[in-house]
Amino acid sequence: MLNIADTLQHWCREARPFALATVVGVTGSAPLPVGTSVAVDEDGNAVGSISGGCVEGAVYELCRQVLDDRGVPQRAWFGYSDDDAFAVGLTCGGELDVLVQRVDPAADPHLGVALDDIVQGRPTAMAQVVDGPHHLLGRTVCVLADGTASYGTLDGGLTDRVVTAQAAALLRSGRTARVELGGDADTCPDRLSVLVHVAASRPRLLIFGAVDFAAALSRAGAFLGYRVTVCDARPVFATAARFPDVDEVVVDWPHRYLEHTAVDRRTAVCVLTHDAKFDIPLLRLALDLPVGYVGAMGSRRTHEQRLSLLREQGLSDEHIARLRSPIGLDLGAHTPEETAVSIVAEIIASANLGSGLPLSQGTGPIHRPVPAPADGRPGREEIAVRAGVGRATGSPVNNGSPHVGDASRAVAELVHVPATAAGGPVNRTNGAAGNVPETQPRALAEP
Repeated sequence: MLNIADTLQHWCREARPFALATVVGVTGSAPLPVGTSVAVDEDGNAVGSISGGCVEGAVYELCRQVLDDRGVPQRAWFGYSDDDAFAVGLTCGGELDVLVQRVDPAADPHLGVALDDIVQGRPTAMAQVVDGPHHLLGRTVCVLADGTASYGTLDGGLTDRVVTAQAAALLRSGRTARVELGGDADTCPDRLSVLVHVAASRPRLLIFGAVDFAAALSRAGAFLGYRVTVCDARPVFATAARFPDVDEVVVDWPHRYLEHTAVDRRTAVCVLTHDAKFDIPLLRLALDLPVGYVGAMGSRRTHEQRLSLLREQGLSDEHIARLRSPIGLDLGAHTPEETAVSIVAEIIASANLGSGLPLSQGTGPIHRPVPAPADGRPGREEIAVRAGVGRATGSPVNNGSPHVGDASRAVAELVHVPATAAGGPVNRTNGAAGNVPETQPRALAEP
């Protein structure tokens, strides 16, 4: 429902009843993810989409029926029919499980409070019961990120505590997911299936090195919904005028800034300085932090020298294996803008455990479930990160930009193989991308 949070907030403020249709399950290839919603008010006004157009008419009629009947929520299933070309279904071959319920904001005032938090950009999780006893179906409990407040109730006791704890855990990881809970004495007596809608703060993209490639990468990161920071120890380069698309420009030694800034598993660290006195202390720290992605720019020769220096600093092979260097996927990029696309493509592939291969060369479903993040620091086999991309939403605060889905699909069409796996020069025309001039402007005093 986060894709229409702003409209739902407005309807709740007006105490306007509405029907809410939410995708609670997806099988195979489907255009939009679990948690996407359509809503229809009593005047017939509709907002949102759950299928990109395939089944919207049928869903609209179900919403009107639920509003008129004022009854219990209904479940509907939509799939592709080979027998009837005119059947209501998904031409992409996927299947959708949809919950349709009537919502009365006057009876559930906590929903409006939670939507206010979401629209104002406060990290919030909304746990919605999508399967279980009829008296709980469609009920919601909402949790703020800092754990200081929760809204709504299911049973006023153990079930509330179990669902709230699960919602808080998913909020910390920054991902929307459906979870199965209860059914035993140690948790809650009723077996529940709960869809937790997570409106997380924007993931961070930390770019170190105020070079031309950083300007292009910052624009790509902003487009994908990241909170972008550019950091460089050289004041003449690290200026707001050179980076108008970023959230902040920091003049500081990179490792010193990283040591004191907040990061999580959705954070991407891109090192573009191409200078050992900046790179080595920064990478030594970054590779020991629970961030989702660490990439460094440079030629293959620079990469080998960098690895040698990191080992001299005592970094283990396990830590070094997390480094994406040379940074980006092999798209044959030449310009800063093309290079930025190759970098964000690798970040997307890393976050979603994608192969980086053209979809035309693959088999199986295009839209695969994204694995849950592992506890602790991401390891060699799984970078447990939620980068906030690939979630098409209409809300400006749900893991980034409303254009996230379009951007990720456009980039996915371009990706090939990581530059770390491709042979030959990183940049086929002008050598190592991102070289900093040998004659350096004065930097801050080294810490």
